[in-house]
Amino acid sequence: MVTREEVKGRWNEVKGRLLDRWGQLTDADLQQFRGSTNELIGAVQQKTGATRKEVERFLGQVIGEGSEMSGRVGDAAQRYADEATQFAKENYDKYADVTRQFSRDVTGKLKRHPGEAVAIAFGVGLVAGALFFMQRRR
Repeated sequence: MVTREEVKGRWNEVKGRLLDRWGQLTDADLQQFRGSTNELIGAVQQKTGATRKEVERFLGQVIGEGSEMSGRVGDAAQRYADEATQFAKENYDKYADVTRQFSRDVTGKLKRHPGEAVAIAFGVGLVAGALFFMQRRR
């Protein structure tokens, strides 16, 4: 049997599906449901003439469909997370090696040519400052 928590957790969907299934139901009829699944089933039975088992089976299907869908979404999300993890594992070492080599190259050039490095940094700073100043004047 469907629990009160399941119905409450998915009330908008349950209510919509009940209204679709039994057109003679109204929002006011379903407002009699005050958190009790038995009251909900009773209200549907009273208004539609459906049997208790029929209403319970219908509610079980509505709740079950949502659970299956959330399971499928969860499975897909897990699959994508696993693929991303695998990609990161496979490529981490490659990119770490490239980064280490770049760092060694830059460090070596700075040690061999410190004056040129300072001049380049100074020039880049001047250009960046000029661009910033010109942009702010507009």
